[in-house]
Amino acid sequence: MADALLTVENLSKSFGEKILFENISFGINAGQKTALIARNGTGKTSLLNILTGTVLADEGRVTFRNDIRMAYLPQNPLMNENQTVRDYVFASENKYVQAVNTYEKALLNIQQQPSQLHEKQLQDAMNMMDTLGAWDYENRVKEVLTRLEVSDLDKTISMLSGGERKKIALSKVLIDDTNFLILDEPTNHLDIKMIEWLEEFLSKQSLSILMVTHDRYFLDNVCHDIIEIDKGRLYHYKGTYNYYVEKKAERQQIERLEIEKAKNLYRTELDWMRRMPSARGTKARARIDAFYELQEKALQRVDDRKPSLSVKTERIGGKILEMYNVTKSYEGKTLVDDFTYTFKKSEKIGIVGQNGVGKSTFLNILTQALKPDTGNIVVGQTVQFGYYTQNGLKESDDRRVIDIIKDVAEVIHLENGKEMTATQFLRYFGFADTTQYNYYGNLSGGERRRLYLLKVLMANPNFLILDEPTNDLDIYTLEILEEFLENYKGCLIIVSHDRSFMDDLVDHLFVFEGNGKIRDYHSNYTDYMKAKEAEQRVAVLQKRDEKPKYERSKTTAKPTYKQKQEYEQLTQELQQLGDEKQELEALINGGTETDYEKLTQWSNRIGELNDLIDEKELRWLELDEIMG
Repeated sequence: MADALLTVENLSKSFGEKILFENISFGINAGQKTALIARNGTGKTSLLNILTGTVLADEGRVTFRNDIRMAYLPQNPLMNENQTVRDYVFASENKYVQAVNTYEKALLNIQQQPSQLHEKQLQDAMNMMDTLGAWDYENRVKEVLTRLEVSDLDKTISMLSGGERKKIALSKVLIDDTNFLILDEPTNHLDIKMIEWLEEFLSKQSLSILMVTHDRYFLDNVCHDIIEIDKGRLYHYKGTYNYYVEKKAERQQIERLEIEKAKNLYRTELDWMRRMPSARGTKARARIDAFYELQEKALQRVDDRKPSLSVKTERIGGKILEMYNVTKSYEGKTLVDDFTYTFKKSEKIGIVGQNGVGKSTFLNILTQALKPDTGNIVVGQTVQFGYYTQNGLKESDDRRVIDIIKDVAEVIHLENGKEMTATQFLRYFGFADTTQYNYYGNLSGGERRRLYLLKVLMANPNFLILDEPTNDLDIYTLEILEEFLENYKGCLIIVSHDRSFMDDLVDHLFVFEGNGKIRDYHSNYTDYMKAKEAEQRVAVLQKRDEKPKYERSKTTAKPTYKQKQEYEQLTQELQQLGDEKQELEALINGGTETDYEKLTQWSNRIGELNDLIDEKELRWLELDEIMG
């Protein structure tokens, strides 16, 4: 691995008797983008902490190449509460970051208080920017801060919400001059628009990435390698998430067959052991040693498949919920404007829109936690709401998990007439028997959110509202939740920034477009985005075609022979570049290539092609205007 930025050799880590991983080895090459998958509590964050030096391994070695410039985004960043956003984001030894920070401060000073001193400081800062050639870097800084909506740089950290902290921590690692990023759930607290920008930004960068994410679309669009920690061992897959799912199923099937074979042999050897109380010969002792190895394998459990689960919901009447001309404003901003809708049985609705556009307000109006300014809400007599909010579960730290769930119900009734105990339901959603008797205060943030989700589901509501249910869930739990909701018979409303989750579940979307406008779009999120992009392209073309002819003749002369040649050449080049990009994307997403260097080269080339296409399209549009 001559080109490896990171090499991990025979790494082991355990807490008490719990082994997180044992003798795992892997490497990350220059330009390689890798996703790390594991269940909650099985070692993802511990591994990242070992790599970043905040936790020591029990055994093994971690080696970084000498020229490594690494940045780490933890799931819950630790910050100095008294520091400003500006000081936090620009805290770097990188000379470009320092130059941009000095220039921005000088610009702000002269805007707030013009003076000769501030003019000189600004001129000095501009000279430094010129000397370093840092203006492109300043554009990068502005793009990152603008896209992640980090605007008030003089705000103190203590005044920020958890979501705002995650965004400025992400801004910091993206701004810094690094060649290796370690990211723990980078899409948490980002809206869909930010997530789509981030995946495009990371895809274009020629740097190495190791990241943990539950967002399967984000994973597919950024990473071309997957490593998984499962039962303490590490498995490597080169390809997309679907390729990983397929190959993992094949691996587990092989393991099941091997275990079944071991079980059959184990019965024979167990009978022999019972008849042979002592071993006097060398062969007998070897056979006894082999028996214990066989026993360990025969008693393994591989099959993680769970039966389909459908909870029996209370019968819902003909009248469910009706909204008539509902309007709601807050601090002069219209969040819902004259909205009318009648909810139908068993429909599954997704809600999408940027942060702050009124989605949570809309849900609170639905559940009558908020009153509309105008309009009426009519709720059917049989409707029983289950509302999972972003505020989380409020419980005493000294209460056990199982007792919290039993407060709701000790038995859950299923659609097929069978029953499931609270213990079985917890186990189904990934709470091991030992964890069920753990205290609430000892649970991680992800486990607390998962417990809150189960408490809402166990109440058997027939109108279920989930506001960002996927945050802090691992991919395994996410898939179980998806299957549960697919079988859910009541009305379902989901607010989520997880596009894959939405596409798999919803029948149609309420799209919050701003200024209180809510559009009912009858398809999934991916289809909606394709239609929206098509509408935007048509609008651009119409705007161009609607320009008065006299304006065109005034601003442009007839195209020259040279311009015609350039236009034709650019048209051909754009077609060739687009074809090359499609071919490379197909190769990468095919999941059949195993050569790291090829995958890295293809990924880097796609980034170059995107830049070339953007550059040439601008010139082509100019010439197209001249061509008429």
